Amino acid sequence: MKEKYDIAVVGGGPGGYVAALRGAQLKKSVVLLERDRVGGTCMNWGCIPTKYLLQQTKIYKDAIDNANIDGPLDSLSCNWQRLQEGKEEIVQKLVKGIELLLKQNGVTVLKGEASLRKKGEIWIQTGAGESQVEADKIVLATGSRPKELPFLPFNGTEVIDSKRALSLETIPKKLLIIGAGAIGLEIGTIFLRLGTEVVVLEIMPTILPGIDVQMARRLQRILKKQGMEIYTEMKIEDSDVQKGHVVLRGTCLKNNSPFSYKGEMVLCATGRTPNTGFFAGADDSLVVDDAGFVRVNGYLETGIPGVYAIGDLIGGKLLAHKASHEGIFAVENASGSQNVLDVNALPSAVFTDPEFSCVGLTEEEAREQGMEPQVGLFSLQASGRAMTMGKQDGSVKVVADVKDRVIGAQILAPNASELIPELTLAVKKGLSLKDIASTIHIHPTLSEAIMESAMNAFGEAIHILNT
Repeated sequence: MKEKYDIAVVGGGPGGYVAALRGAQLKKSVVLLERDRVGGTCMNWGCIPTKYLLQQTKIYKDAIDNANIDGPLDSLSCNWQRLQEGKEEIVQKLVKGIELLLKQNGVTVLKGEASLRKKGEIWIQTGAGESQVEADKIVLATGSRPKELPFLPFNGTEVIDSKRALSLETIPKKLLIIGAGAIGLEIGTIFLRLGTEVVVLEIMPTILPGIDVQMARRLQRILKKQGMEIYTEMKIEDSDVQKGHVVLRGTCLKNNSPFSYKGEMVLCATGRTPNTGFFAGADDSLVVDDAGFVRVNGYLETGIPGVYAIGDLIGGKLLAHKASHEGIFAVENASGSQNVLDVNALPSAVFTDPEFSCVGLTEEEAREQGMEPQVGLFSLQASGRAMTMGKQDGSVKVVADVKDRVIGAQILAPNASELIPELTLAVKKGLSLKDIASTIHIHPTLSEAIMESAMNAFGEAIHILNT
């Protein structure tokens, strides 16, 4: 006899396991289908490993750069093997914690290759054979994988993806990186701190395409000052991959001149592609767009009634926290609610040094939409807390509409990812600049820069000249 569930979740990444846990909270019987480790790419090979390595290499780099520390600093080294072991230890703790939560909440976890077939049927192939999983509702959360260039396929040695970059046996002497998005800059930062010569090639005019141009240019200058070689408007057209090295060739779009760069290996960080192979035989109602992402309505339901899709699978900003919230919304909608994610209040962050975080509209986007935005800007050069940290290169920018409502913000500062929630709440709830400015912020903290930037928007900042 087949066991039937209220909800079946396909994929155990952040969106998937959160969806499963939320379903259990709603007193639904839930089965989670995962072919690998619970936690998905984010927990096992992406977000968590990257942040661990960033934190550990930051400690190492800060110690070397601290002018107040005496002693033979040139004898300090970072134990890469120990970092790898520490990274895996953190991952295992988190995975086991999620597995325990799933078990204690009564979620059934099945390991194997799942496939979606006609009429929303799910089949799973395990070591014991193939079986069908019956469920009233289905949530698809299979995520994405790194995209490779047609002329530069991954081989795991000279041409690597982000997963491989975080588990290399040795630290490369010279690393080429294609793409100056979050993944490329974060991994580039890790290896730059370890002594690798890092060269980043980006086809767009600035790093982090799509973010506030002023902030992007400032971060680019900071990273270059740290030693990262960054070249924009670089169109890569050809490659030569040999054992132990790779050569990239192309055209610089700024002056139409050819270029050639040689490195020990190249990291392709040119985006991600959705994992859709599991529904090759599904109903035609499961529509994908030209980029391969699954189309859903405002309630995250696909063209197949009762089948929902979330996270990287449906495109938009490919963020773990977006997937998690969509997982909650999808399960609640499958249970009778009508929740819609507010994408205007979707924050994102890049964990370079300093970090960059943002939410809502940029100043440029607001003007493109016909607005005349109010803009407030506060430099960390005037922040007492930033001075005590020796991290004064950064700023906070807030954007509001003509009615004084906060519609966007960008932060370039240490721990920017921890500072952005205040402004995310402001965007979500339609708070005003005066709401931010009149809120007491602890002194001395970096958060004071948020208050000062709001005050600057109407010419009342205290610790900078208002222009």
